[in-house]
Amino acid sequence: MTEQEATVVVNDLSLIIIVLLPFIGALFPGPMIRAGRNSCAIFTALPTALSLIMLLLLAPSVMDGQVIAVELAWLPQLGLSVAFFLDGLGLLFAVMILGVGLLITLYARFYLSGDDPMGQFYTFLLLFQGAMLGIVLSDNILLLLVFWELTSLSSFLLIGYWKHLPEGRQGARMALAVTGGGGLAMIAGMLILGEIAGSYKLTDILLQGEAIRTSEWYMPALILILLGAFTKSAQFPFHFWLPHAMAAPTPVSAYLHSATMVKAGVFLMARMWPVLAGTDAWFYIVATTGLVTMVLGALIALFKDDLKALLAFSTVSHLGLMTMLLGFGTPMAAVVAVFHIINHLTFKAALFMTAGIIDHEAHTRDIKRLGGLRTLMPVTFVIGALAALSMAGIPLLNGFLSKELMLEEAAHTTWAGSPYALPALATLGALLSVAYSFRFIGHVFLGPVRADYPHKPHDPPFGLWVAPALLVGLVVLIGLLPHIVEPLVRVAAGAVTGGVLPEFHLKIWHGVTPALFMSAIAVLGGAALLAIHHPLDRAWIAARRPEAKAIFDSVVGGATGLSQRFTQLTHDGAMSRYLAIFVASTTVLGYLAWRGGGLPAATRDLLPVPPVVLVGWVLLLVATGSVVLMHRDRFRALVVIGVIGLTVSVGFVYLSAPDLALTQISVETVTIMLLLLALHYMPKVSPVESSVGRRIRDGVIAVAAGAGVGALAYMFLLRDTPSISEYHLANSYEGGGGTNVVNVILVDFRGYDTYGEIIVLGIAGLIIYAVMEALLNGPAARKLRNTDYSSDRSRDRHPLMMVIATRVMMPMAILVGIYIFLRGHNQPGGGFVAGLVVSIALLMQYMASGFAWTQSRQRIEYHTMIGWGVVIAGLTGAGAWLGGKPFLTSGYDYFHFPPIEEFELATAMLFDLGVFLAVLGAVMLMLYSLSRIAHYAGETVNPEPMDYDPSTRSRIVKEEK
Repeated sequence: MTEQEATVVVNDLSLIIIVLLPFIGALFPGPMIRAGRNSCAIFTALPTALSLIMLLLLAPSVMDGQVIAVELAWLPQLGLSVAFFLDGLGLLFAVMILGVGLLITLYARFYLSGDDPMGQFYTFLLLFQGAMLGIVLSDNILLLLVFWELTSLSSFLLIGYWKHLPEGRQGARMALAVTGGGGLAMIAGMLILGEIAGSYKLTDILLQGEAIRTSEWYMPALILILLGAFTKSAQFPFHFWLPHAMAAPTPVSAYLHSATMVKAGVFLMARMWPVLAGTDAWFYIVATTGLVTMVLGALIALFKDDLKALLAFSTVSHLGLMTMLLGFGTPMAAVVAVFHIINHLTFKAALFMTAGIIDHEAHTRDIKRLGGLRTLMPVTFVIGALAALSMAGIPLLNGFLSKELMLEEAAHTTWAGSPYALPALATLGALLSVAYSFRFIGHVFLGPVRADYPHKPHDPPFGLWVAPALLVGLVVLIGLLPHIVEPLVRVAAGAVTGGVLPEFHLKIWHGVTPALFMSAIAVLGGAALLAIHHPLDRAWIAARRPEAKAIFDSVVGGATGLSQRFTQLTHDGAMSRYLAIFVASTTVLGYLAWRGGGLPAATRDLLPVPPVVLVGWVLLLVATGSVVLMHRDRFRALVVIGVIGLTVSVGFVYLSAPDLALTQISVETVTIMLLLLALHYMPKVSPVESSVGRRIRDGVIAVAAGAGVGALAYMFLLRDTPSISEYHLANSYEGGGGTNVVNVILVDFRGYDTYGEIIVLGIAGLIIYAVMEALLNGPAARKLRNTDYSSDRSRDRHPLMMVIATRVMMPMAILVGIYIFLRGHNQPGGGFVAGLVVSIALLMQYMASGFAWTQSRQRIEYHTMIGWGVVIAGLTGAGAWLGGKPFLTSGYDYFHFPPIEEFELATAMLFDLGVFLAVLGAVMLMLYSLSRIAHYAGETVNPEPMDYDPSTRSRIVKEEK
């Protein structure tokens, strides 16, 4: 495509609909199977047919040289957009995907048995179809990569459809491992390509061919992208996965391995041809790989006895042929590659369906158990013979035309200085192709009728043979009238070569050319080779040769064993080791970055340190050291940790950070109380678990990390550095409608961070609840019930003064929480601190009156509170979209209702409400989870608000009397 030769029609949303229809359609086969197999097939065909009709409506514009395009912003900061475009190459592949998809839907309806979950099959088929359409129509390489990986995942589901078969599961895993690994390499290559071109938009990249080929990053990008293409299209040495994928049902083989998935790699090479082809590296890597794959695949196919295995390796060979043509790097070779893509589709899909029919009717695919089917299955014989003859390249069939053109291009190509090497090997590949094609006909259909078929063969019903018959009709039609596809070949090849096309015409007779003699040698040699097939087959079986599957299994096994050994060494469950590795690595990397970054001269002097601050700093150091020294005494350590937290809070107040001080004090109070409750059920002293050497190691790492952080802070404090705080100070009121900059940052500027934090906090609460649920339903619960919970407790379990104090404090604390919540947008406070304050008020009720008494008065489930908090915050953020603003952008306005003075309302209040509910729910769920231990241990419910037991009073009265 060039700017001069293509008129771009932008924003045609029909392209997005074409891609989305199969994904939407995938929702229907599952439910519709309940209405019957026909209904299921119809609802599978409908989205495919609608996409095809819409595509054909756009086809005239594309055939006239236009390019249809559409683009919607998705993640513009990452260069990712929902962008599609339709040119000649995309039109060719999209028609193939949808057209053959319709035929496969029809064929599968009659091929699959009643025991097969047809709805599931059609769902996977439509998912794969949509992913393939996304690949061939994407105008953004990042989007293309997304669809590329979707094809690997959906093909994994299709190949492993018969999951009860071990070979099906293994074939699916192998396909996913190979193509997925290549896809990872391709991601890196595409990212490099986008950086070279300065854009991730494919139509922009295709105009940067010269810049890309001259870039120093050309070779890495080329190799990585070709790895993705070669693995997907089963090129040597990655060819082995395709035959093992034949364990899938035949409709899958016919669709994935002749028309779609395996041609994705060929499509990628054709799409990138304008920017990657034209160099020696491209020629020698691509053409050589294709040539080796072509010959090797054909040789293996000749000796395969399984019909689908023969066709699988023949597919490998023909994919090599297309790859070789694209590797030549000449415009005419690209034309021939496009033409052969069409021809291969028609005869190979028909052959796979024919193999499926034979397997379906004769109950075997073993060629050595077949033969003589010509008289038993005449319709199948005609379909299979014509398709096989086309694959062999026999005149008057479409395969002959593209084979001749391929041999012509090979005849004029020099490889490594030799004008004969490549033509000779290409002829050898064609000869082997003739041999296995003739074998397909001769050993399956010809010869006498046998008496030992596993099942008496006969032609299938109309629904099973009509699809391959239509394809064979195209084989014959194109072979006799090749000019009918010439416009499509011309516009598709023009998209491959960037509009540079040689003068050519597709016709049956091209005169006496070198290709004609090479073709004759191939046909005669193939027939001769078939005549001596039996002794060659015995020699092939006896020969020692490397087995690709065994090599793959060995590599996978070795990698698995190495991973397990590494995991055992590094992931032994010791948290101290994990922390030591993480902290040490971070410290070393930070030091290296500091050494290499350069440090400007100091621009500030140290401020004088007041004596009170110095005393506080010394106390903080002493308290921190005390935690390290007394950490085994859990209660003392917790008390000292509380001292540290309160000291830090005082520091925040001194440094004029009231929001941080409020949050720190609230968090510290809640944390200490929860930890006290947890320590209540743990031993007072923790055992010595670390050796002296480990403690010394950990101490050194800790001192180094702390010193590094301190040094970094010291360096920053002595230097003027740009800060984003100036932006926040300047825009807090005008942008977020609040004068409390900290709160505006939390609910607007960095609201997404806060949203993620409340989700994480909610998840933490749910996890603690789940862990405690599992704990109290196991041996621990039985142990608790077998202990006398009250034997060593005070009889005054809930002191009267504490009960009264918490009752009085409860409404006041809630009022304070509401006050802090409402003032948070303009004064220190907010939803987070308010949630903690109310949590403390409720927590005191648990401590004063006990778990059971308090829990019986609970009106709202804490799980529900967390959920509502997250939902309210999320909906508030999504509401910004209604105003055309980014997610979580705050909106505000001022209102005046007499006699009330003017006041402000902001959407940030709703977001803060979500934060409040999530924090309150999470903290209380954690408390509830820990408090349940007392219930399981036998705590009784207080009959009255105070700790009053009537039975005890009666006993005392009797004793007094």
